[in-house]
This record gives sequence, structure tokens and C-alpha cells, in this order.
Amino acid sequence: MPATAPKRASRIFKHFLKYVLPLLVGASTFAAFELGADHLIGDLRDPVMAGLMFAWLFGAMLWGAFGVVRHADRLAEALGEPYGTLVLTLAVVGIEVALIAAVMLTGEAAPTLARDTMFAVLMLVLNGLAGASLLLGGLRHGQQDYNLPGARAFIAVLLPLAVFALVLPNFTTSTPNPTFDPFQAAFFACITVLLYAVFLGIQTTRHRTFFEEPEAPGDGEAAADAFHPDQVLERKPTAWFHAGFLILTLAPIILLAERLAKIVDFGIVEAAAPPAIGGVIIALLVLMPEGLAALRAARANRLQRSVNLLLGAALSTIGLTVPAALAISLVISQPITLGLDETSMVMLLLTLVMSSLTFGGIRTSVLQGAVHLVLFLAFLMLIFSP
Repeated sequence: MPATAPKRASRIFKHFLKYVLPLLVGASTFAAFELGADHLIGDLRDPVMAGLMFAWLFGAMLWGAFGVVRHADRLAEALGEPYGTLVLTLAVVGIEVALIAAVMLTGEAAPTLARDTMFAVLMLVLNGLAGASLLLGGLRHGQQDYNLPGARAFIAVLLPLAVFALVLPNFTTSTPNPTFDPFQAAFFACITVLLYAVFLGIQTTRHRTFFEEPEAPGDGEAAADAFHPDQVLERKPTAWFHAGFLILTLAPIILLAERLAKIVDFGIVEAAAPPAIGGVIIALLVLMPEGLAALRAARANRLQRSVNLLLGAALSTIGLTVPAALAISLVISQPITLGLDETSMVMLLLTLVMSSLTFGGIRTSVLQGAVHLVLFLAFLMLIFSP
């Protein structure tokens, strides 16, 4: 009995560090800028100061992103699969959409930001993180199984939406630039939302089993963790707590987005770096927590969770970011450039083809992981040497 109080205090402290401190760090960082630190960004001249400000902002926002993912993970435990990974994916992609929307609405004109971010996310998810997950899982477990119908459903929706968003604008003739005119923007925003909504209906109701772990002998523990309405009712207070803190922790990330974008723009100009680096930085900020979760799942031989996380993130990036960016561009009458250049189009189409081959069978191995990692390294090289 005497040890009960110290243990309880230790548990409360750990929960505070994991679930509350990210919110406090983000909120205090936002308050510091609101109370006077903004002038340091408004008058950027010293690269050293810019570097320190970037480290502060990026670190606070990344910490907040990890906090958002932890709250989403707890909601995932309450809801079970595939709802769990869906909540996590929507929370992470929500950060991406919020960052892009904040910059478009309050920052300087950045017509290629949405395109660069979406392309970077697709390359990082489909090549970098998928390759690393398959490689680590293959080295540890040899071949790994996953649910083939679910992976095919992801790819079937991702292929047309990615081509509509990032390739087709280069070939339309209504505008001289790789953009959509207002009618085209409204049309593709609507069909993207509708097709993504159909996919969510398939994933969560009609064919939910497509996205669950393949059954294997001795999976009693997995069956015990399956979704049951009574579990949600039992954990309802906890679920409500994490849902509320997820939203609160996300708010400072959104509010700090414009400031981070200004520092990134300054750094790119000062270093004469390629503009696409901005999209890579946002992609890293958004995907790092979810990427670590996917890698851990692959090492634990839960490849289906990795597939749901990674392909779900890629699909949500197109399904949510494109309509949001197009809607904002229509509201503020500021066209956005969506079409990729020729080199990036080749990389995108090659990535989509390889993803179709990789997730077109029921088992994966080290070879597929190595191929996707090579594609990711080629993407990084082409940013600096196009």
C-alpha cells in the first residue's frame, strides 16, 4: 500500500509529459510570439538568429505533432481497426491541411506550396517510409503478410486522384499555366471529396475487414482487441479527454504555421536552396510522428497497420489537401500551381507504378523496401540537382 501513492504520482507525471506538455509548449510558444517575439521574424537579417528561431518553432510544432498523434493513438485504441489508423491518419493530414491553409490565407503568395508539399508527402510516404518499413520488417521477419484487398483499394483511389491533381493541370488548355480555371477547380475539388468519401465508407462500414490484420493461428490477443461498442462506452471519458486535447494541441501548430513559413522562405533565399525544400520541411514536420508509428508496426510484424497508416496518409493528402487548397484559391482569387515539372512527373508515375506492384501481392520482402528507398534517394538528389 505505501508504494501506491508514488506509483500513482509517477503515472500522473508520465501522462502529463505525454499528453499535456505538448499543448503547453505550443501554447507558450504562440504566446511568446504574440507578446513580442514576432518582431524577430518581421526583421530577419541575421542567418544565425533565423536558424535559432527556426529550431524553436520547428521543435515546438514537432513536439505538438507528436502530442496530436499520441491523443489520436489513444482514440485508436478505443475504436479498434480500421478506425484507429483512420483517426491517426486524419489527425496527421489535418495538420498538413491546416499548415497550407494558414499560409495561403495569412501569408505571402505561395502558388506552389500545396503542390510541393503534396508531392513531398507522397515521395516520403510511398518511397521513404514505405521502403524503410518493408526493409526493417523484411530483415526481421523475412516475408510479411497484409490484407491485399485493402491495399488494392488504397491504390485504386490514389492513382486517379494523384494524376488529376499533379499531372493533369500540365495538359489542360483553359489556363496558360499548370493550374485549373475556376470551373475545373470546383469540379476536381468536388469529385475528389466525393471519391474520398466513398472510400471512407468502404473502409469503415461495407468492407471494413479489408483493412484489418490478416487472421493467423494464435491470434487470440488480436481478437480480444477487436472493436466492440461496449469498449467505446467503457472508455468514453478517456476518449472525450483525448479528443478535446487533440484539438487543443493542434491549434498552436496551426497558429504558428505562418511564422514558420516566413523563416523557411528566408532560409531558402539566403541559402539559394530549391523552393521545393519548403514542401519537404512541411512533409517532415507532418509525417515524422506517423512515420515512426508505421516503422514500429512493421518491426512488430503488424504490416497491415503500416499499410493502413502509409497508404492512408498518401490518399488523405490528395483527398483532403487538394480540395482545401482549391477551395481557398477560389475564395481568395489566388490561383495555385498544381502541375509538376517533367522530372517530378516521371518520379511520381514511377512511384505509383512501383507501389501498385509492391502492394499487388499478399507478401512483401526486403527487395521491395530497397527499391522504394532507392526511389526516395533519387527524389532527394533531384531536388538539389534537377
